[in-house]
Amino acid sequence: MKISRRHFLSAGGGVLAASCLGTPLLTAESNGKKQAGNPLDNALGITTSSFSGHIAPRAAKGKFTLLELPRILRDELGMTVIDLNTSTLASTDKKYLDQVRVAADKTGCVLTNLKMNQGKLDMNSADSAIRNKALATYKQSIDVAAHLGLKWARPLPLIQRPDMKIHIASYQELCEYGAERNVQLLVENYGWMQDDPESVVKLVKAIGDNVAACPDTGNWDSDAIRYAGLEKTFPIAVTCDFKARNLGLNGEHPLYDLKRCFEIGWNVGFRGPWCFEHANKDRKQLFKELVLLREMLQGWMKEAAKVDSHQ
Repeated sequence: MKISRRHFLSAGGGVLAASCLGTPLLTAESNGKKQAGNPLDNALGITTSSFSGHIAPRAAKGKFTLLELPRILRDELGMTVIDLNTSTLASTDKKYLDQVRVAADKTGCVLTNLKMNQGKLDMNSADSAIRNKALATYKQSIDVAAHLGLKWARPLPLIQRPDMKIHIASYQELCEYGAERNVQLLVENYGWMQDDPESVVKLVKAIGDNVAACPDTGNWDSDAIRYAGLEKTFPIAVTCDFKARNLGLNGEHPLYDLKRCFEIGWNVGFRGPWCFEHANKDRKQLFKELVLLREMLQGWMKEAAKVDSHQ
Protein backbone atom coordinates (compact mmCIF):
# COMPACT_ATOMS: atom_id res chain seq x y z
CA MET A 1 0.00 0.00 0.00
CA LYS A 2 1.69 3.22 -1.17
CA ILE A 3 0.90 6.40 0.75
CA SER A 4 2.29 9.78 -0.21
CA ARG A 5 3.64 11.87 2.63
CA ARG A 6 1.51 14.82 1.51
CA HIS A 7 -1.65 12.69 1.61
CA PHE A 8 -0.69 11.31 5.03
CA LEU A 9 -0.08 14.73 6.54
CA SER A 10 -3.08 16.47 4.98
CA ALA A 11 -5.46 13.69 5.98
CA GLY A 12 -4.28 13.86 9.56
CA GLY A 13 -4.59 17.61 9.91
CA GLY A 14 -8.28 17.70 10.79
CA VAL A 15 -7.94 15.07 13.50
CA LEU A 16 -4.96 16.85 15.00
CA ALA A 17 -6.66 20.23 14.91
CA ALA A 18 -9.74 18.83 16.61
CA SER A 19 -7.58 17.31 19.30
CA CYS A 20 -5.73 20.57 19.90
CA LEU A 21 -9.05 22.36 20.29
CA GLY A 22 -10.08 19.94 23.00
CA THR A 23 -12.61 17.90 21.04
CA PRO A 24 -13.96 15.08 23.28
CA LEU A 25 -12.33 11.70 22.98
CA LEU A 26 -13.67 9.50 20.21
CA THR A 27 -16.02 6.70 21.13
CA ALA A 28 -15.86 3.27 19.51
CA GLU A 29 -18.66 4.22 17.15
CA SER A 30 -17.19 7.56 16.15
CA ASN A 31 -13.71 6.03 15.87
CA GLY A 32 -14.98 3.84 13.06
CA LYS A 33 -16.19 6.93 11.24
CA LYS A 34 -12.92 8.71 11.92
CA GLN A 35 -10.97 5.93 10.24
CA ALA A 36 -13.01 6.13 7.04
CA GLY A 37 -10.86 7.51 4.23
CA ASN A 38 -7.73 7.52 6.41
CA PRO A 39 -4.67 6.99 4.16
CA LEU A 40 -3.33 4.60 6.79
CA ASP A 41 -6.38 2.32 6.72
CA ASN A 42 -5.11 -1.28 6.52
CA ALA A 43 -1.51 -0.04 6.31
CA LEU A 44 1.13 -2.32 7.80
CA GLY A 45 4.60 -1.48 9.01
CA ILE A 46 7.24 -2.03 11.64
CA THR A 47 8.67 -0.43 14.73
CA THR A 48 12.39 0.05 14.14
CA SER A 49 13.12 -1.53 17.53
CA SER A 50 12.30 -4.82 15.76
CA PHE A 51 15.65 -4.51 14.00
CA SER A 52 17.76 -4.20 17.12
CA GLY A 53 21.05 -5.89 16.31
CA HIS A 54 20.46 -5.60 12.55
CA ILE A 55 20.35 -1.85 12.02
CA ALA A 56 23.46 0.29 12.47
CA PRO A 57 24.26 4.04 12.41
CA ARG A 58 26.50 3.49 9.38
CA ALA A 59 27.15 0.75 6.85
CA ALA A 60 28.59 -2.40 8.42
CA LYS A 61 28.94 -6.03 7.39
CA GLY A 62 25.69 -7.93 7.92
CA LYS A 63 23.79 -4.81 8.95
CA PHE A 64 21.82 -2.04 7.27
CA THR A 65 21.24 1.63 8.02
CA LEU A 66 18.04 3.56 8.59
CA LEU A 67 18.55 5.16 5.19
CA GLU A 68 18.37 1.69 3.60
CA LEU A 69 15.37 0.56 5.64
CA PRO A 70 12.56 2.06 3.47
CA ARG A 71 13.73 0.14 0.40
CA ILE A 72 14.15 -3.06 2.42
CA LEU A 73 10.75 -2.62 4.04
CA ARG A 74 9.01 -2.17 0.70
CA ASP A 75 10.92 -4.67 -1.43
CA GLU A 76 11.68 -7.47 1.04
CA LEU A 77 8.89 -7.17 3.60
CA GLY A 78 6.04 -5.70 1.53
CA MET A 79 5.14 -2.95 4.00
CA THR A 80 5.18 0.84 4.03
CA VAL A 81 4.90 2.27 7.56
CA ILE A 82 7.94 3.06 9.70
CA ASP A 83 7.51 3.73 13.41
CA LEU A 84 10.84 5.16 14.55
CA ASN A 85 12.71 4.75 17.80
CA THR A 86 15.22 7.33 19.04
CA SER A 87 17.80 4.54 19.38
CA THR A 88 17.75 3.92 15.62
CA LEU A 89 18.42 7.52 14.60
CA ALA A 90 22.11 7.84 13.79
CA SER A 91 21.94 11.61 14.28
CA THR A 92 19.52 14.45 14.96
CA ASP A 93 21.35 16.73 12.54
CA LYS A 94 18.86 18.26 10.12
CA LYS A 95 20.85 17.20 7.07
CA TYR A 96 20.68 13.56 8.19
CA LEU A 97 16.98 13.84 9.08
CA ASP A 98 16.32 15.21 5.60
CA GLN A 99 18.07 12.16 4.14
CA VAL A 100 15.86 9.85 6.21
CA ARG A 101 12.72 11.61 5.04
CA VAL A 102 13.80 11.59 1.38
CA ALA A 103 14.65 7.88 1.57
CA ALA A 104 11.12 7.17 2.82
CA ASP A 105 9.47 9.43 0.25
CA LYS A 106 11.37 7.83 -2.64
CA THR A 107 10.08 4.38 -1.78
CA GLY A 108 6.49 5.36 -0.95
CA CYS A 109 7.02 4.64 2.74
CA VAL A 110 5.60 6.78 5.54
CA LEU A 111 7.33 7.79 8.75
CA THR A 112 4.62 8.06 11.38
CA ASN A 113 5.88 8.09 14.94
CA LEU A 114 8.90 8.61 17.18
CA LYS A 115 9.24 6.42 20.26
CA MET A 116 11.21 8.64 22.61
CA ASN A 117 13.08 5.89 24.46
CA GLN A 118 15.99 7.82 25.92
CA GLY A 119 17.08 6.08 29.09
CA LYS A 120 17.11 7.49 32.61
CA LEU A 121 14.74 10.38 31.89
CA ASP A 122 12.15 11.11 34.55
CA MET A 123 9.58 13.75 33.72
CA ASN A 124 7.73 12.70 36.88
CA SER A 125 10.48 13.54 39.36
CA ALA A 126 9.72 15.74 42.35
CA ASP A 127 13.16 17.26 41.71
CA SER A 128 12.50 20.10 39.28
CA ALA A 129 16.02 19.93 37.80
CA ILE A 130 15.60 16.24 36.92
CA ARG A 131 12.09 16.80 35.61
CA ASN A 132 13.06 19.82 33.50
CA LYS A 133 16.02 17.96 32.00
CA ALA A 134 13.68 15.17 30.90
CA LEU A 135 11.16 17.60 29.44
CA ALA A 136 13.89 19.50 27.59
CA THR A 137 15.20 16.26 26.08
CA TYR A 138 11.71 15.18 25.03
CA LYS A 139 11.06 18.58 23.47
CA GLN A 140 14.23 18.22 21.43
CA SER A 141 12.91 14.87 20.20
CA ILE A 142 9.55 16.45 19.36
CA ASP A 143 11.50 18.95 17.26
CA VAL A 144 13.10 15.99 15.47
CA ALA A 145 9.67 14.44 14.91
CA ALA A 146 8.38 17.72 13.50
CA HIS A 147 11.34 18.05 11.14
CA LEU A 148 10.79 14.52 9.88
CA GLY A 149 7.10 15.29 9.28
CA LEU A 150 5.95 12.73 11.85
CA LYS A 151 2.43 12.88 13.21
CA TRP A 152 3.13 11.31 16.63
CA ALA A 153 5.69 11.06 19.40
CA ARG A 154 5.63 8.93 22.55
CA PRO A 155 7.55 9.48 25.82
CA LEU A 156 8.60 6.33 27.65
CA PRO A 157 6.51 5.28 30.68
CA LEU A 158 8.56 4.24 33.69
CA ILE A 159 8.25 1.05 35.71
CA GLN A 160 7.34 2.75 38.98
CA ARG A 161 3.92 4.40 39.22
CA PRO A 162 4.45 8.17 39.11
CA ASP A 163 2.98 11.01 41.11
CA MET A 164 -0.01 11.45 38.79
CA LYS A 165 -0.30 15.18 39.37
CA ILE A 166 3.28 15.72 38.19
CA HIS A 167 2.96 13.13 35.41
CA ILE A 168 -0.17 14.70 33.93
CA ALA A 169 1.26 18.22 34.15
CA SER A 170 4.46 17.11 32.38
CA TYR A 171 2.48 15.31 29.67
CA GLN A 172 0.32 18.40 29.17
CA GLU A 173 3.44 20.54 28.75
CA LEU A 174 4.73 18.17 26.06
CA CYS A 175 1.32 18.04 24.38
CA GLU A 176 1.17 21.82 24.19
CA TYR A 177 4.71 21.94 22.79
CA GLY A 178 3.84 19.24 20.26
CA ALA A 179 0.62 20.95 19.18
CA GLU A 180 2.61 24.00 18.13
CA ARG A 181 4.64 21.73 15.86
CA ASN A 182 1.83 19.52 14.52
CA VAL A 183 2.99 16.53 16.56
CA GLN A 184 0.48 14.66 18.69
CA LEU A 185 1.65 12.89 21.86
CA LEU A 186 0.80 9.24 22.45
CA VAL A 187 0.22 7.10 25.52
CA GLU A 188 1.37 3.47 25.39
CA ASN A 189 0.63 0.72 27.92
CA TYR A 190 4.07 0.03 29.33
CA GLY A 191 5.71 -0.21 32.75
CA TRP A 192 3.44 0.96 35.56
CA MET A 193 0.46 0.92 33.18
CA GLN A 194 0.51 -2.80 32.38
CA ASP A 195 -1.55 -4.05 35.32
CA ASP A 196 -4.60 -1.85 34.75
CA PRO A 197 -6.77 -2.33 31.63
CA GLU A 198 -8.06 1.24 31.97
CA SER A 199 -4.67 2.90 32.53
CA VAL A 200 -4.30 4.34 29.02
CA VAL A 201 -7.85 5.61 28.78
CA LYS A 202 -7.71 7.23 32.20
CA LEU A 203 -4.41 8.97 31.45
CA VAL A 204 -5.47 10.19 27.99
CA LYS A 205 -8.65 11.60 29.50
CA ALA A 206 -6.74 13.31 32.31
CA ILE A 207 -4.22 14.89 29.92
CA GLY A 208 -6.95 16.27 27.68
CA ASP A 209 -5.70 17.90 24.49
CA ASN A 210 -3.42 16.73 21.68
CA VAL A 211 -3.03 13.19 22.97
CA ALA A 212 -4.17 9.75 21.81
CA ALA A 213 -3.53 6.08 22.50
CA CYS A 214 -1.03 3.64 21.02
CA PRO A 215 -1.94 0.19 22.36
CA ASP A 216 0.79 -2.44 22.46
CA THR A 217 -0.72 -5.91 22.21
CA GLY A 218 2.12 -7.47 24.19
CA ASN A 219 2.58 -5.08 27.10
CA TRP A 220 0.03 -6.37 29.60
CA ASP A 221 0.59 -8.37 32.78
CA SER A 222 -1.92 -11.13 31.96
CA ASP A 223 -4.30 -12.28 29.25
CA ALA A 224 -7.31 -11.11 31.24
CA ILE A 225 -5.82 -7.62 31.50
CA ARG A 226 -4.59 -7.74 27.89
CA TYR A 227 -7.95 -8.33 26.23
CA ALA A 228 -9.84 -6.03 28.59
CA GLY A 229 -7.17 -3.37 28.10
CA LEU A 230 -7.33 -3.59 24.31
CA GLU A 231 -11.13 -3.34 24.42
CA LYS A 232 -10.81 -0.15 26.45
CA THR A 233 -7.90 1.34 24.50
CA PHE A 234 -8.52 0.61 20.81
CA PRO A 235 -11.50 3.00 20.56
CA ILE A 236 -9.16 5.96 21.19
CA ALA A 237 -6.14 4.55 19.33
CA VAL A 238 -4.51 6.18 16.31
CA THR A 239 -1.80 3.55 15.81
CA CYS A 240 -0.96 0.13 17.23
CA ASP A 241 2.19 -1.76 18.16
CA PHE A 242 1.19 -5.24 17.05
CA LYS A 243 3.68 -7.15 19.14
CA ALA A 244 4.48 -10.81 18.65
CA ARG A 245 6.83 -12.93 20.73
CA ASN A 246 8.12 -16.39 19.72
CA LEU A 247 6.38 -17.76 16.63
CA GLY A 248 5.87 -21.33 15.47
CA LEU A 249 6.59 -22.44 11.89
CA ASN A 250 3.06 -21.59 10.76
CA GLY A 251 2.63 -18.47 12.85
CA GLU A 252 1.52 -20.20 16.03
CA HIS A 253 1.78 -17.82 18.97
CA PRO A 254 1.23 -19.71 22.24
CA LEU A 255 1.85 -16.76 24.57
CA TYR A 256 -1.40 -14.98 23.62
CA ASP A 257 -3.98 -14.91 20.85
CA LEU A 258 -2.79 -12.56 18.10
CA LYS A 259 -5.97 -12.89 16.06
CA ARG A 260 -8.11 -12.03 19.06
CA CYS A 261 -5.99 -8.89 19.59
CA PHE A 262 -6.60 -7.92 15.96
CA GLU A 263 -10.33 -8.62 16.16
CA ILE A 264 -10.76 -6.47 19.26
CA GLY A 265 -9.28 -3.51 17.40
CA TRP A 266 -11.15 -4.14 14.16
CA ASN A 267 -14.51 -4.59 15.87
CA VAL A 268 -14.35 -1.11 17.43
CA GLY A 269 -13.38 0.52 14.14
CA PHE A 270 -9.60 0.65 14.32
CA ARG A 271 -8.12 0.13 10.85
CA GLY A 272 -4.48 1.03 11.17
CA PRO A 273 -1.66 1.54 11.02
CA TRP A 274 -0.66 -1.82 12.46
CA CYS A 275 3.07 -1.73 13.24
CA PHE A 276 4.72 -5.05 13.94
CA GLU A 277 7.09 -5.23 16.87
CA HIS A 278 8.92 -8.52 16.70
CA ALA A 279 12.55 -9.51 17.16
CA ASN A 280 14.86 -12.33 16.18
CA LYS A 281 18.67 -12.41 16.31
CA ASP A 282 18.75 -14.24 12.98
CA ARG A 283 18.03 -11.66 10.27
CA LYS A 284 16.84 -14.20 7.71
CA GLN A 285 14.46 -15.75 10.21
CA LEU A 286 13.29 -12.31 11.40
CA PHE A 287 12.37 -11.28 7.88
CA LYS A 288 10.63 -14.59 7.27
CA GLU A 289 8.57 -14.13 10.44
CA LEU A 290 7.70 -10.50 9.65
CA VAL A 291 6.41 -11.58 6.23
CA LEU A 292 4.41 -14.34 7.93
CA LEU A 293 2.89 -11.81 10.34
CA ARG A 294 2.09 -9.48 7.45
CA GLU A 295 0.35 -12.23 5.53
CA MET A 296 -1.61 -13.31 8.61
CA LEU A 297 -2.86 -9.79 9.31
CA GLN A 298 -3.67 -9.15 5.66
CA GLY A 299 -5.73 -12.33 5.63
CA TRP A 300 -7.57 -11.36 8.80
CA MET A 301 -8.33 -7.91 7.43
CA LYS A 302 -9.66 -9.39 4.21
CA GLU A 303 -11.89 -11.81 6.12
CA ALA A 304 -13.13 -9.08 8.46
CA ALA A 305 -13.87 -6.67 5.61
CA LYS A 306 -15.88 -9.37 3.85
CA VAL A 307 -17.95 -9.96 7.00
CA ASP A 308 -18.49 -6.21 7.39
CA SER A 309 -19.71 -5.91 3.80
CA HIS A 310 -22.46 -8.46 4.48
CA GLN A 311 -23.74 -6.77 7.61
